[in-house]
Amino acid sequence: MATTDSRPIVELKNINKTFGTVLALRGVSFDVFPGEVHCLLGDNGAGKSTLIKILAGVHTPSSGDYLIDGRPGEIHSPRNALDAGIATVYQDLAMVPLMSITRNFFMGRELVRGWGPFSRFDIARADAIVVKELAQIGIDLRDPAQAVGTLSGGERQCVAIARAVYFGARVLILDEPTSALGVHQAAIVLKYVAQARQRGLGVVFISHNIHHAYAVADRFTLLNRGASKGTFLRANITRDEVLQAMAGGEDMQRIQAEISGIGVVNG
Repeated sequence: MATTDSRPIVELKNINKTFGTVLALRGVSFDVFPGEVHCLLGDNGAGKSTLIKILAGVHTPSSGDYLIDGRPGEIHSPRNALDAGIATVYQDLAMVPLMSITRNFFMGRELVRGWGPFSRFDIARADAIVVKELAQIGIDLRDPAQAVGTLSGGERQCVAIARAVYFGARVLILDEPTSALGVHQAAIVLKYVAQARQRGLGVVFISHNIHHAYAVADRFTLLNRGASKGTFLRANITRDEVLQAMAGGEDMQRIQAEISGIGVVNG
């Protein structure tokens, strides 16, 4: 994990975001350091999607500061974010299932050989790079020309993450990367998240699954109804405490009391 005297790669300070009359985020602060996994947790409607879209350049904040390496950042589009080394891997992965792994890996950033009207995709070089990059994370490709849709869900997640890292990401924003995966496939993704941290990247890990989040997180930020409920070091908060905060402890206790009361009446 990053040392306490290092500087965040990305930092949001007192961010507010409104959509018309709806206040989606209220005074939220969030940062990510090199070599750490910072988990963003919260129930549906907590504001997670809005926050990561601000980080990714999809939305601009209504007020607040966006800092990159301690300096004000000009992030007005996803392209700006990518140029600054901030890459987002969404749940849908932005892949074409029937296209090859190599074509998906280099989509929009194709390697070419030749000049002008005679230029063409350098498939041999691209295939070699894909095989090498995926081998580094433990995926032994039979054929980089195979359709990406033939890979497991965990392997497709790893291809998307490896693509972002190869093209210079310093911060990886992972949107529910294990939500639709089985135990083994989720383990593959979590292993690669840990590898990305070891390589000095900052990882923003968005999840509903506390068990997956707790396995790799260095810090947690909990959102509830557009506001931050705090940021906690993993060493200072237990898995059960995180789960209780996510579930809305007081609300759950009230519901359980009401259910118990109904049971007494019906008995």
